[in-house]
Amino acid sequence: MKVTVDYLGSIKQTLGLKQAEQMELKDNAAVYDLLSMLAEKHGEPFKKTVYEPKDPDLKPHYILSVNGLLLNQLNGIETKLKDGDRLILMPVVTGG
Repeated sequence: MKVTVDYLGSIKQTLGLKQAEQMELKDNAAVYDLLSMLAEKHGEPFKKTVYEPKDPDLKPHYILSVNGLLLNQLNGIETKLKDGDRLILMPVVTGG
């Protein structure tokens, strides 16, 4: 199956990306499978800022949506993915 991963904000610059990525996953893959693949593909910058495969969740300053729903509205990184899903990885924005 194929999913699209888009990046917003500083993560785009950190990884040096200009556009969304198409990722091919095995059927029945979960978000953690995708994150592990992205960590392998993008190496240390991704592992330091977004996700380290040994950790149980994303780093504290990043959120991920799957088809417009945040992971905490779904089943976290255990969320199963489907062909054609669109994921957006973005930094948490705070302000006052």
